[in-house]
Amino acid sequence: MSRVLKDKKIVIGITGGIAAYKAAELVSSLVKQGALVKTIMTKNAMEFISPLTFETLSGNPVYYDMFSRAGSWEIDHISLAKWADVLAVVPATANIIGKVCHGIADDLLSTTIMATQAQVIFAPAMNTNMYNNPIVQGNIEALKKKGYFFISPAEGRLACGDVGEGKLAGLDDILQAISGYFSRKQDLKGIRVLVTAGPTREYLDPVRFISNPSTGKMGFAIAAACAGRGADVDLVAGPVNLSPPINVNMHSVETARDMYDKVMELYPACDIVFKTAAVGDYRPETYHDQKIKKGSSQLVLTLVKNPDILQELGKRKKEQILVGFAAETQNVAEYAREKMQQKNLDFILANDITESGAGFMNDTNKGVLITHEGEIVEIPLLDKNEFAHRMIDEVLKRSPRLAAKTN
Repeated sequence: MSRVLKDKKIVIGITGGIAAYKAAELVSSLVKQGALVKTIMTKNAMEFISPLTFETLSGNPVYYDMFSRAGSWEIDHISLAKWADVLAVVPATANIIGKVCHGIADDLLSTTIMATQAQVIFAPAMNTNMYNNPIVQGNIEALKKKGYFFISPAEGRLACGDVGEGKLAGLDDILQAISGYFSRKQDLKGIRVLVTAGPTREYLDPVRFISNPSTGKMGFAIAAACAGRGADVDLVAGPVNLSPPINVNMHSVETARDMYDKVMELYPACDIVFKTAAVGDYRPETYHDQKIKKGSSQLVLTLVKNPDILQELGKRKKEQILVGFAAETQNVAEYAREKMQQKNLDFILANDITESGAGFMNDTNKGVLITHEGEIVEIPLLDKNEFAHRMIDEVLKRSPRLAAKTN
């Protein structure tokens, strides 16, 4: 029995997809781990699996009728919404995701989701083309920004015969997401976190600059995850097209020198740094006040080195924990270890940006977390929000100084 899940009140919402039968195994596992489980089924879900299955496994009645009442005074969607510590929709169809995104509450499950203040977790499962439809992806992104949590679907052969992304995530991944919510609720309370994110720009003239394709999504996901776990977070970000995460102190900068100055100002007060920003290593030696006019067939630029923010943090480090990032295209682990040693880091997250789903301009990431002692922890392909939590989990496990401060 899991101490984390013992006596936790969990509502499982089951929608109409072939993966509905897998929700039965989830309910069984949650009950075995000591959770108190109630289930809501949509009308379409009952076409795939009987309510009797969930009644037997959970030991509670199944809720499905919008207008039924469990007692003489209770209204189901209100009582369930108040009762739940977590509401997980497994499987989550495009339909329920779309309804919640647009505020439609026309059945018991969607109405309960609208009424609850508990954490809502979606585990999507659907045809790969449906999952990748821009409308569905837009709905998912909109809900993430509102604080809903998504467990990325797996890749594989789907019930329709197609092969691709859209298969319900594995039971272990779903259980970890639910138990992880409880175990890490406020495990960073009292910790001050500094995160850098996004690219920098190095201007040649008022209209041209040198930069890189970093979107800042990984850093923003880490900042949001840390804030959600109780940390005081400062986020220093280059030019990005992202909304500031909730409860995060946002500092916008442009150039590498701007970022250097702000990071050094904030560094002494912080406990841990996640240095995800893709900082420009070089800048033009000469800045032109006026737009450079087109002239000969060649334009020669002389570049000079920017200050190395991470190396300077390593030199100034006292009790802080430094987590660096290495985006490589070859010899990934080898280069990452060299960087860790050179810059006096405690951890480094290394990934091969040539691999599908990793690196710049993706909503997912995967890589290896390498510790100063040489331990290697693989983190699989995950949505960047999930990836952030998984990485924080691994860093906390290996950082007794942080653990002591939060206790």
